[in-house]
Amino acid sequence: MSLPEVKLSDPKALRGYAHPLRMALIGLLRQQGPMTATQAAERLGESVPNCSFHLRQLAKYGLAERAPGADARERPWRATALNTSWDDTSNDPQTRAAIDELSAVQLALYVRKAEEFLARRAEESTAWRAVTGFGDQQVYVTAEEMAALRARIDDLLTEYDDRLVDPTKRPAGSRKVSLIRLDVLADPPPTGAPADAPSPTAGANSPRAGANAVTVGAGSGGDGEPPVSGAEARNPGEREGDR
Repeated sequence: MSLPEVKLSDPKALRGYAHPLRMALIGLLRQQGPMTATQAAERLGESVPNCSFHLRQLAKYGLAERAPGADARERPWRATALNTSWDDTSNDPQTRAAIDELSAVQLALYVRKAEEFLARRAEESTAWRAVTGFGDQQVYVTAEEMAALRARIDDLLTEYDDRLVDPTKRPAGSRKVSLIRLDVLADPPPTGAPADAPSPTAGANSPRAGANAVTVGAGSGGDGEPPVSGAEARNPGEREGDR
């Protein structure tokens, strides 16, 4: 199924989203539904004025909006979509700088998520420890092949999208797992490499690769280089940290 998505393209909007608390707030609204700034502050351990300010900023960039309240005094917020994405193929210097800034914030959130999981992993059952963890795999592919590989991974994950929006579809014993995907080139481009060619795909950064993905999987592969785990990923772009 296709999940509702907000696509950011303006550098100001990209920079506006590049804030740990704003990503956390959007993730909270997407996971737990509409809530007031006071409720969000309680769950995140932040001050109410701080959360209120950042929620207004998220609304400014189309990521959050007011929701109906139980009475005139209650003013809850809700996320406008389940995913956030952006186009990572722009050649505009300001846009590329904003995307790099956003990606750096996202990476820090991914690392923190992985560290928090690692700190409590010993408390998990043997069954869950066997199927979660960190790993990496090295592949030699062309840009076109990498695009096709990403699409295949997205297709696999799409099979579980209905469980995100409909809790009744979740089987007994199921739990939320953050699959944090990091697709990184191991080496810099070769000397004399040709100028950029058109992207093999539209280039939209899928939330699956960036707003909720540490590839939570057992073991490690490749050359043993530890992967950096990934704002609730399936979310770079964003599904994000975002769920």
